[in-house]
Amino acid sequence: MSMLHLKLETDPRWATIAEDNIEEILTDHAWCEQKAATNAITIITHNPQYEDMVTDLLELAKEELEHFQMVHEIIKKRGYKLGRERKDHYVNELYKFMNKGGSRLQSMVDRLLFSAMIEARSCERFKLLSNRIKDQELSKFYYDLMVSEAGHYTTFIGFARKYGQHIDVDKRWKELVEFEGELIKSYGKSETIHG
Repeated sequence: MSMLHLKLETDPRWATIAEDNIEEILTDHAWCEQKAATNAITIITHNPQYEDMVTDLLELAKEELEHFQMVHEIIKKRGYKLGRERKDHYVNELYKFMNKGGSRLQSMVDRLLFSAMIEARSCERFKLLSNRIKDQELSKFYYDLMVSEAGHYTTFIGFARKYGQHIDVDKRWKELVEFEGELIKSYGKSETIHG
């Protein structure tokens, strides 16, 4: 996990919980992709002046929607149903870290780092699934997504560093890594992507 700098790795037993609840994990995963696309569009909406970031985040949003579609296809093919959207308690808790009262730039940098963290944790979870579940189709699917999420992580953290020159982005990222490291101790026990 060195590339992602996460403090704490997920307990491998989480993959077993996920595999025992494939329909539930696929529904939760589908909605995670939808939220990721929405998040990218929200960042664009608030920060349209950064042309290169808008360009890259439009691509990213499109990719997340394609992932949503891919998960939905798997759900249909297996005779499952896309259930209702699930609350993502992990993301809601992580959101509390974000600076709500700072400058517009500070808010943007925090939003980008928050997004990078979610991608990093998703990437770590997908890696675990791809390595540990017996279902060959899903194992390959999660491997491919892991590679994609790692790219998204790099995109978000790259723009935070590029436009946050007057903010100590690395210090802020370290604080978020610490915060997430504590937060994730309560997770890894339920059949959701971040659960």
